[in-house]
Amino acid sequence: MNIDSVDVILPCLDEAAALPGVLEALPEGYRAIVVDNGSTDSSPEVAAAWGAKVVREPRRGYGAAVHTGVEHASADVVCVLDADGSLDPGELTALVARVAPGTLVVGARRPEGRGVWPWHARMGNRVVAALLRRRGVAVTDIGPVRVAPRTELLDLGVRDRAFGYPLEVLLRAAGAGWSIVELPMTYRARHAGTRSKVTGTVRGTLRAVRDMSRVLR
Repeated sequence: MNIDSVDVILPCLDEAAALPGVLEALPEGYRAIVVDNGSTDSSPEVAAAWGAKVVREPRRGYGAAVHTGVEHASADVVCVLDADGSLDPGELTALVARVAPGTLVVGARRPEGRGVWPWHARMGNRVVAALLRRRGVAVTDIGPVRVAPRTELLDLGVRDRAFGYPLEVLLRAAGAGWSIVELPMTYRARHAGTRSKVTGTVRGTLRAVRDMSRVLR
């Protein structure tokens, strides 16, 4: 696939402390779109100061922020990446290199050290991934990193606007006959001053599992 441009969608909720490091580490030529999902800190201002395109999505929800980012992108290929510093943007180049028409490339988190990925989050992820594999979708992680051709991703018609969004992308891509490629990505401690809205608490994990269970049904 001839890739002329890449946009990186960064759903954002109170990530002002982490954004400079994330945006600075983006590969050369990759354009950042920070989708602010109701931050109460200076995230939008920080993102703009570091050269990112800032989009505001008032509807709360991970899926709402990601979908809005994809709609506002204009590149041939879009990447979705967390904005909390837990993932290295430099590793996106390996995923982008595997993109082709009808291909979804996902990053499978590989924790860097103990305590990076809480036990409740690992367990919830493991259960949902096992259910997916039973349906023929061979992945090990329902993770936050996805790379795909932008127009084809929109054409999948993903409807979930909450934590079930990543799972629905996988299900719809598989149902459409896409190739799904999973590559490892280093998963490290997020930037000090930020907290995961999903894996940071048992409650957040349960909300994510609830949303994903709804998608599976």
